[in-house]
Amino acid sequence: MLWMFVKDDLYARQTLPIAEALGLRIDRLERSEAERRFPQISFEGVRTLYFEQEAGYLKARQACETVCEQFQREGGTFLHATAEPGAILSNSLERLDLSNGDYLAADHYVFACGPWLGRLFPDLIGESIRPTRQEVYYFGSPAGDGSFDLDKFPVWGDFDERMFYGFPNIDQRGVKIADDTRGPDFDPTSGDRSPSADNVDRARAFLARRFPRLRSAPLLEARVCQYENSPDGHLIIDRHPKAENVWLVGGGSGHGFKLSPALGEHVAQCVLGLAKPESMFSIERLAGIGTRSTQFGKRE
Repeated sequence: MLWMFVKDDLYARQTLPIAEALGLRIDRLERSEAERRFPQISFEGVRTLYFEQEAGYLKARQACETVCEQFQREGGTFLHATAEPGAILSNSLERLDLSNGDYLAADHYVFACGPWLGRLFPDLIGESIRPTRQEVYYFGSPAGDGSFDLDKFPVWGDFDERMFYGFPNIDQRGVKIADDTRGPDFDPTSGDRSPSADNVDRARAFLARRFPRLRSAPLLEARVCQYENSPDGHLIIDRHPKAENVWLVGGGSGHGFKLSPALGEHVAQCVLGLAKPESMFSIERLAGIGTRSTQFGKRE
């Protein structure tokens, strides 16, 4: 991954000691070296550059499908339905009521419901989970130009007043670009998922400046996703204070999926009584920090 900083690179400098302690190689690049390695990119205005050797991309949809398939192969049951928590009696949740008229009863429940977590537990979580609208675009590279393909073009992030990031042309879907700036509030159930003209224009203006060969690139595909932001950008991993058999997991704030393997293992250990959740992920902390989301590790 290529990290480009137009302004202060404190975000990277604070990360370097942690990465080095974990044995991850991150090289500081001079602009001349970056221009030689990546001629597709205009580095105008970029002050500092880093190249992270072992960073990359994840295919979220494929990964989730793979996990679900493996779960079922190992004896698990996958049920597609809407669920509502039932009554909490004697410090325990009795059952889940399903949209198909059935219900489920279990010894333990884990609610990892993304942007819907606050709706399921309005008095406990409520607006502490703030879904925001995030648009993603895939642009076609010029005909016959393979310089934006995976073997020639890096995953990248551009840190300026807004933080844009993107992927190379993977599986011939086009060059991905997205604005990580927190978007407006969004209803994850019924919100309009059509791309907005203003945001497409903003993405095109960025492409023209940073990747001149993509100045006239056709828009091949667009997605409207959502982040589920916690007030401080930290996860929520905690037991329900009134139900000992209920665990609430969320607050991914744009990075939850990338953490999911370690997160899932940790939550499983907590449910089994083999680990305790970190205090920084507690539900109790939410009462004192408002409802604003964070970005790049800084409070807005």
